Amino acid sequence: MLDTPEAVVEALRENHERPHGPARTVTAEELVETSEVFEKPDVLVTALLELMTAYEFTGEQRKSPVVFARILKLWDTTPESFSPYEAHQVFWRFKWVTTSLLQVPEMPLASIDGWIDQMRSRYEAADHGVQPVAAMRYHLAHHTGAGAADAYDLWATRPRTDLSDCEACETRHHAWHYVVEGDDTAALDIWRPVLDREQECSEEPQMSQARALLPLLRAGRVDEARSHHITGYRRVRGATGMQAEVGHHLEFCAHSRNEGRGLEILAENRPLFEAKGAPLDHLHFLTGAEVLLARLVEAGHDETAVAGPPGRAWTAAELLAHVRGEAEALAGAFDARNGTTAVGDGRRARLALGPLLDEPLPLGLRVTTARTASADAASVAPASARIAIPDDFADLVREARRLARDGHPGDTRLWTRVAERLADATEPYDDAIGPEDLLAAELAEDRAQQLWFKDRHTSSAAELDTAARHFEKLDMPWHALAARARARAWATAPGSRDGDAPAHAPDRTALDELLHEAERLLTSAPFDGEPLGAAEAFYGADLRAERILAYLAVRYSVAFSAFQELQAALTGVALTDTEEDQEALDRTGQVAALIERFETSTDTLCSEAIRLGYPHQAANARQFRADLLARRGALAEAEEELRAALRDIESAGRPWRRPRPSLHLAQVLLAQQRPQEATDLLHSVIADALAHDDPTLPLGPTYLLLGHAATHLDDVGGAVRHLSEAAARFDQADAPGSAVEARLQLADVLARSGRQADAVAVLESALTDVPPTVDARMTAQGRLTLGRGLRDLEEYLPAAEELLRLADTVAGWSEEDRGDVLTLVAAEAATTLALAERWEAADAAYERALAAHAEAPHPPLITLMMREFARLTLQTRDSEGTDTALEHLARADAVLAAVPSGEEDFAVWYERGENHYRRARVLAEAGRFDEALPEAESAIAAHEEGGERGELPRAEAVRVAALIEGNGLDRAAAALTRLTAASARCRQAGHPQAADVLDALRQELRSR
Repeated sequence: MLDTPEAVVEALRENHERPHGPARTVTAEELVETSEVFEKPDVLVTALLELMTAYEFTGEQRKSPVVFARILKLWDTTPESFSPYEAHQVFWRFKWVTTSLLQVPEMPLASIDGWIDQMRSRYEAADHGVQPVAAMRYHLAHHTGAGAADAYDLWATRPRTDLSDCEACETRHHAWHYVVEGDDTAALDIWRPVLDREQECSEEPQMSQARALLPLLRAGRVDEARSHHITGYRRVRGATGMQAEVGHHLEFCAHSRNEGRGLEILAENRPLFEAKGAPLDHLHFLTGAEVLLARLVEAGHDETAVAGPPGRAWTAAELLAHVRGEAEALAGAFDARNGTTAVGDGRRARLALGPLLDEPLPLGLRVTTARTASADAASVAPASARIAIPDDFADLVREARRLARDGHPGDTRLWTRVAERLADATEPYDDAIGPEDLLAAELAEDRAQQLWFKDRHTSSAAELDTAARHFEKLDMPWHALAARARARAWATAPGSRDGDAPAHAPDRTALDELLHEAERLLTSAPFDGEPLGAAEAFYGADLRAERILAYLAVRYSVAFSAFQELQAALTGVALTDTEEDQEALDRTGQVAALIERFETSTDTLCSEAIRLGYPHQAANARQFRADLLARRGALAEAEEELRAALRDIESAGRPWRRPRPSLHLAQVLLAQQRPQEATDLLHSVIADALAHDDPTLPLGPTYLLLGHAATHLDDVGGAVRHLSEAAARFDQADAPGSAVEARLQLADVLARSGRQADAVAVLESALTDVPPTVDARMTAQGRLTLGRGLRDLEEYLPAAEELLRLADTVAGWSEEDRGDVLTLVAAEAATTLALAERWEAADAAYERALAAHAEAPHPPLITLMMREFARLTLQTRDSEGTDTALEHLARADAVLAAVPSGEEDFAVWYERGENHYRRARVLAEAGRFDEALPEAESAIAAHEEGGERGELPRAEAVRVAALIEGNGLDRAAAALTRLTAASARCRQAGHPQAADVLDALRQELRSR
């Protein structure tokens, strides 16, 4: 019932607490109508100001001047109806009206100029400084492009007044002036206080974060650009009052080669296509969308489905045409109104700018929309090195064979091109490249290799069998043997993603028979003078080399199979170097036999490879050994094997084989706490892969290791870059589980480095549709970090909802898995709900935490929760009073008392001291100083028990005791004595900042 002024004022207060959006605006409009019936206009003034605020922050600037005209009329007729705050707002909002008028192309320039004149007259009449008027003159000049430099000087050189824009917003305008002037360096220097969050307001830093993105990219400060994009976009997403900023984020996505992310942003902001209440901001949004869409269309993605204005489906080309038409019309309308080309020129300059990076900037975010288009568009950026692809088909096949014979990874790209040219049926088969069966066999081998690297072992083995059949038809027994051996060996590998049974069960007998046949052929075949077979002649290599390589390939297959079988048998067995564990394994007959087979096969492969002159195969044997040595914890021996493998590869003259043993060695170095060496080695791994065009190197795990190494080196920036890249690489490899794990690790690094906003953005992206393969406890830790991050950002209700969902999840775990996790999560949820002032839900969560504590005790968590409830009760539950706060603290004391003496696994002195400290503050706030002082002194005594660890909390307890004595009990002399002794103690203990705080309080008390 809104039939009294008091009821309407309360409704206005409640509406003011709502987030900006259509619901708040509609309610504000209704409350203005309700306020008009009252005799006095006091409530109407408040309602009109609230409505103007709603229009301003929801992109409805067209309507704002009409509302202000009513406010100004009331100000002129009944100024006594305005409170001091509202009177100040009358002058403040002259600026809002100026910028609103600029937003509307139908508003004549002369009217805007006249409005600024009126603003100046009213400011001078009220004895206000005119710096804000100069700011409006500058905004008009900047918009029209006429006299902007002089207007800027007149504004920037005037002193600020109490009606000037807040420092953060003025900083944005100053910086943007230099961006438009082409001086990114000066702009970014000016922007630093806002981007570093030293200056903030309701619009900052998110507005500056959006505008600074391209200057940061141009300056090469990509890490900062990434951070400001993921944190800034979160705060403008879906906000009609921030559609210009959304446009800047779309532009950033195009210029950082993150087109898929840009399309996702379009989908999330689809209503902005119809948000036309602020035409100039709408133009900026449309221009950002046009930049993104033009990039996609230029890359050949005309038909990609994209999100456009609601009501129909859109392709990239269709939406580009629609957006371009609307934006051109708007820009033309502004230029016609202004009599200049400034608006159109600015738009054309944005559209003319091409991508600012050669490779996509990894953002660390999961892109769920238009992933294929994103990847294809990103691929326009060339790799650092590529194998040349011959145009002539015969040359193409010959080059692919040469690379394949040398084991060069670049053959993959060539075989793929061979297959494409055969598939399009435009390439006539040329007998010069050999029999069709030969090419079919080679292509089957390449398909097998690609399937293997995708963990599709069953399909890979089937392709090798196909290759073997073709080789047998061609009377090429060596190649057939090698193909069949690899098929049998690869079928033993675990973790196939084919989803069906292996093509072959692990069959040692079959492999042994193939090995015996290879040995027979090797010893019986007279290589010298033996004519090449009809198909072999097309390899262009000597027969001996071909057949030795095939023989070693069979030996490699036997060793690989032995390695896989032994590895599978040892799964779950913790191998160490201790004699007891080794003896236990030796007593296990099956494992002992597998170890013997493994050692025999790898030793023979190594010796035969060296004897026959192909040491790169010896390197393979050493890698198998190193893997098992590392599993046993014999890291030094594993390192020795891997370094020997790299020497073998070097002597073989095959540098393209370095990446994998180097990657393994980097893991061993990391395990030995040698992160700098690992980092250097991993960079060389990536360089080698690029130099030799190796598409098979697992870049996701490589960047993940780099992220771990950077973390160990306390290089947060490096860790963020590498973990973001790892997540992107896992996305490209269609490994969603690994991508989630990389993002969870990235978020952990961000959270621990204090970058909570970044961590929250990454977690919100990572924790959507988590694959079941991701460890449940890792996911739970991510959700806990998300809840805590949202709480740190003071987004209390979303934080509480996240923690409550996590509590429900943990409650479903087994008792063994759950442990005291439910106690922790329920306690944090309760505290967060209290921070959100959702007291009924907070009380329920509080009781849930106590029930969880009864089953899985965690006294420090529960007592912290109780102390927080005591603190927040006084702050936000005035009716509850001091008694309720003291009840919480009494329960906290009881929790500590219930812990059996001697069984504490936590700092009980600290918890006890904090209970006394909080009780002292509660009593002091209630004016019960005689009771508060003994509690503060009890806190001091408790923290004294903590020795060095207790010095800082002890100093804080001393500070509160001195405040109680000096202010509450009027015992300044005693307080000064207490503070003097405590300050000296802090300095002696190495805590000068704490001493400074105590000295400042001492000086304050002394001066009274």
